[in-house]
Amino acid sequence: MGETTVTKPEGLEAALPDPVAADPGQGPLRRLRTPRRPRFWFEILLIAVSYWTYSLVRNAVPEQKAEALHNADWIWRVEHHLGIAVEESVNRAVNSVHWLIVGMNYYYATLHFIVTLGVLVWLYRRHPGRYAATRLVLFATTAVALVGYYLYPLAPPRLMNGGDFIDTVMVHQTWGSMASGDLKHMSNQYAAMPSMHIGWSVWCGLTIFALASVPWVRVLGLLYPALTLVVIVATANHFWLDAVGGLLCLAFGFTVARLWYGRQPYALPRAAPTTRRLEKPRSAART
Repeated sequence: MGETTVTKPEGLEAALPDPVAADPGQGPLRRLRTPRRPRFWFEILLIAVSYWTYSLVRNAVPEQKAEALHNADWIWRVEHHLGIAVEESVNRAVNSVHWLIVGMNYYYATLHFIVTLGVLVWLYRRHPGRYAATRLVLFATTAVALVGYYLYPLAPPRLMNGGDFIDTVMVHQTWGSMASGDLKHMSNQYAAMPSMHIGWSVWCGLTIFALASVPWVRVLGLLYPALTLVVIVATANHFWLDAVGGLLCLAFGFTVARLWYGRQPYALPRAAPTTRRLEKPRSAART
């Protein structure tokens, strides 16, 4: 019988995963740095443990009240020197509109978590190849923020000595920031720098803008951190410069992910490569 050759259908090679990325024989460090499909229960456990650790460490930082108030006075003077010290005007103007400030109180207390978790779930389902790297950005951002809380205690505007800022949660008796009202003893009130409301919201906004395919959704992605900035100032929970601190932490997070994966998270393949070793195609059929 004559020898028959087996040919691959056109386009099959392009559809197969990258053998280098999928080869389980590579070293353990290389495997850790290779994007892979996330496992649901592991991710749930990781996020829960990470947030619990973040809250524990943040609240374990000593409440250095005197230093925090001193730093707040310094920040306020710097902003006056820069001509950007308008937080008090924003706070008082928004507070005069009852429905608006009440909505912002609830926004501050809830969307910080809801939107961030929503983006993580969306990444997990629609962009599994980019999920781990983008999640690393968020985790590294949050980790370096903890260092900031320890090294630079800062009182929020609403707690400044001699200031005319309004604690909007206290005044309107809304369920809001854990740093106000009956819940204030459960949270470190002097950990305002950097603002993770900004760090996390910009992470969400950039991720949505970079990866969403629907134009209006991408626009919403950009509007979300912009509105968050207005909310943290209007509720007297942060200075403008706290937001700058959050952006610096986020830049650190992107740098860590870039160094670890070799590319920015959004540039990674959308689908995660399989970890199963590819079979070598046979060159000839049995005769």
